[in-house]
Amino acid sequence: MSAGTAWEHLRRLPVWLLPALLTLAVTVTGLGSAQLWRDELATWSAATRSPGDLARLAGTIDAATGPYYLLMHGWTRLFGDSTIALRVPAVLAMTVAAGLLAVLGARLVDRRAGLFAGLLFAVLPGTSRYGQEARPYALATMFAVLATLLLVTALRRPSWPRWAGYAAAVAALGLFHLIALTLLAAHALVVLIAWWRGPAPAGIATPAHLDAERDRRVWRWLVAVVPVALLAGPLLVKARTQQSRQLNWVHLARLDDLAALPGGVAQSGVVGGLLVGVAALGAARLGRRALLPVGAVLLPVLLLFAAGTVVPLWVPRYLVFVVPFACLLAGAALAAVAAPAALVVVVLAGLLGLPDQAALRRTHEWPRSAPVDYAGAAQVIGDGQRPGDAVVYSPRHSWLFLDLGIEYHLRNPPRDVLVTEDEVRRGDLWAAECPQPAQCLAGTTRVWLVVSGRHAAPLAAVPGAKGDALRTDFTVTQVWHRPGLTVALLTHRPDR
Repeated sequence: MSAGTAWEHLRRLPVWLLPALLTLAVTVTGLGSAQLWRDELATWSAATRSPGDLARLAGTIDAATGPYYLLMHGWTRLFGDSTIALRVPAVLAMTVAAGLLAVLGARLVDRRAGLFAGLLFAVLPGTSRYGQEARPYALATMFAVLATLLLVTALRRPSWPRWAGYAAAVAALGLFHLIALTLLAAHALVVLIAWWRGPAPAGIATPAHLDAERDRRVWRWLVAVVPVALLAGPLLVKARTQQSRQLNWVHLARLDDLAALPGGVAQSGVVGGLLVGVAALGAARLGRRALLPVGAVLLPVLLLFAAGTVVPLWVPRYLVFVVPFACLLAGAALAAVAAPAALVVVVLAGLLGLPDQAALRRTHEWPRSAPVDYAGAAQVIGDGQRPGDAVVYSPRHSWLFLDLGIEYHLRNPPRDVLVTEDEVRRGDLWAAECPQPAQCLAGTTRVWLVVSGRHAAPLAAVPGAKGDALRTDFTVTQVWHRPGLTVALLTHRPDR
C-alpha cells in the first residue's frame, strides 16, 4: 500500500479516532506500575471520606480541589480505591482531550493539522504523566479543549444552546482547576476581535448573513461566563484564604522558571523543546489564524507568571492545560509537509520521550531520583506485625503523608499510638498528635517507627518531645531501609 493510499484510508476515519485510541493505549500502559505519590495519597484520603467530611476538609485546606474530591468520592464508591481505579478518570479525560483536540484542529486549521496535533499530544510524556495521576489536571485539560471547541462553534453558528454548552464547559473547568480559568483571557481576546472585525476573526469564519450577530457576541460571552463567577467565585475566595498553608512549599516565580516550563509540562526537556520549536513554526504559518491557540498558550502562562512573582503560585503542572494548544500549533506546522515527514516528527517526539515515559512509570515523585517506597515499608511492617503493636511517624505534619502511604498499602496497620484526633474528624489532611508523647506511649511494648529519609540511627532522627520519649523508653531492635524511608522496630527497654 502506497503512502498516498494509506493517507486516503486515514482520511475516511473520524479525525478524533486515532489520537484518542493512541492516547488511551499509551496511558493505560503501566497504569498501576508507579505507586501513588504524595498528592495522590491526598486524593485517596479525601475521596474515601463522606460528603460531610469533605465539606469540613474544604473549610480547612484544599478547597480548590474540593469538587474533584467529590467526584472521586462517587467514583471510588462505584469502582473502589485501587491504584488503577483511582487513575482511570485521568486516563479517560486525557483520551477525550486528545480526540477533542483533533476536532478543534480540524475546525481551526484543517483535518491534517487536527490529526497530527492529536497524535503528537498522545506521545508526550506529560500526557502519560498527568493521564496516569489521580489528580484533576487531566480533567482540566479536557475541559480546556472542550470549552475552546464550543467557543469556536458558538462564534461560527451563534445560538443560546451553543453558548449554554460553552458556559457549562467553562464552569466545569473552573470547578476542577481554578488556575485554568486564565484560559478565559484568550477566549475574551478572540471574542472581542470577533466583535470588532466582524467575519473571519482569528480563523473563525462566519457566514455573511450572520454579520448582524457580531454585536451580540460580547454580551452572549459575558452571560456565558456568569455561571463561572457564581460557582468558582466563592471557591476562589476560600482558596485564597488557604493559600499560605496550601502552597507554603512554593517559591516566587523567577525568569528562569519560564525557560524550564516546556520541560516541566511535557515532562521531558528535549521533547518540550521540540514541541515549542514546531509550535513556533505552526504559529508563523497560520498568521492571524494562530491568535486563539497562541493566546491559549501564552496568556495563561504570562498571567500565572505575573501573579507568581507577587504571591507563591508558580507550579509548572498547574499549566498542563495549555499543552494541547501548543500541540495544535505544532499540528499546523506538520500539516504543511508530506504526511510521512509529519509522522516522522511525531515518532521522533515519542522516541525522545521514551526514557521519561519509562521513568514516570517507576515513580511519580519529583525529582524521580528520590522515590518514596510506601509499599515496601508497609510490607516490612505487615510481615512483622504482632497484636498490640503501635506505629509512630516522623515527621507527621509533612507533605510526604507517611501515615497515609502506610495506611493505603497496609489496610490493617498497627495502632497509631500518638494520634489524638485523626485527619477525618479534624477536617484536615493531617492528624493531631499527643502533646505529651511519653504518656501516650505508656504500656506499649513494640513500636514501628517510620522516618522519612535514610538513617543508620533512626531514633536520633526524631526531633522534639516525641524523639525524647522514644529514646528514653525504647531501643532499636532492627532497621530496614526502603527508598525514601527508614523503618525501625523498637522494643520497650526492660529496665523502664
